[in-house]
Amino acid sequence: MTDLDRTEDELDKSKAPLLDHLIELRRRLLWSVVALAAAFFFCLYFVDQILAVLVQPLLAAGQRQLIAVAVFEQFFVRIKVAFFGALMISFPVLASQIWLFVAPGLYRKERRAFLPFLFLTPFLFAAGASLAYFIAMPLALKYLLGFQGDLGGVHSTSLPGISSYLDVATRFIFGFGVAFLLPVLLMLLERAGIVTRRTLVRGRRYAIVAATVVAAVLTPPDAISMMLLAVPLVVLYEVSLIAIWFTERKRARDAAKETA
Repeated sequence: MTDLDRTEDELDKSKAPLLDHLIELRRRLLWSVVALAAAFFFCLYFVDQILAVLVQPLLAAGQRQLIAVAVFEQFFVRIKVAFFGALMISFPVLASQIWLFVAPGLYRKERRAFLPFLFLTPFLFAAGASLAYFIAMPLALKYLLGFQGDLGGVHSTSLPGISSYLDVATRFIFGFGVAFLLPVLLMLLERAGIVTRRTLVRGRRYAIVAATVVAAVLTPPDAISMMLLAVPLVVLYEVSLIAIWFTERKRARDAAKETA
């Protein structure tokens, strides 16, 4: 048998597993789309109530008026709000579908190691979104809207557009929520052997620079908003190093027991 024949035989044997994986991927994508669509129509029904919740940080900053400058702006704003709410509601379902697709390819020990991170993800995301909603957004908006007033006899008034405010609000909430997943990401990378704790310790100064850059991208261009995100990112980086230290010690104890 030639090398070409052997290659063809191996390809024929791999067709069935590949098709099984594609079928499983299609099933998980279908469930994700169904969950997202159901959450979208649910949020579209309560879109005014969701929008009323999103404007509370603006009220806390002392601004009680939003304007629409385009004919269809109010309509598209409600579509964006419904999609934003659908992502928030369906996030656990999307994460579980990803896990159900990946888990069969892992060993039992690997599944036990990765499963806690899956449960930790929504709590960290909620913590970051809460920090943005209750603290960062009111402070940043109060600072940014504080430039209005008397300008030598001319009164300057800030009238935020509803679409631009929605973009700022969703960027704050999603940005802080995703940024707070940093410990999960670092611990997964360390668990997979891509990085080590020593490498992360040596790269602390670069992590601080990266946190500043991420904060500058995800927040409005003012120092207060940047600091409100950059400082928690640095703190979470240090918390990740401590958590990795504990996991390293636990793995060393387990290895010692197995050797004994």
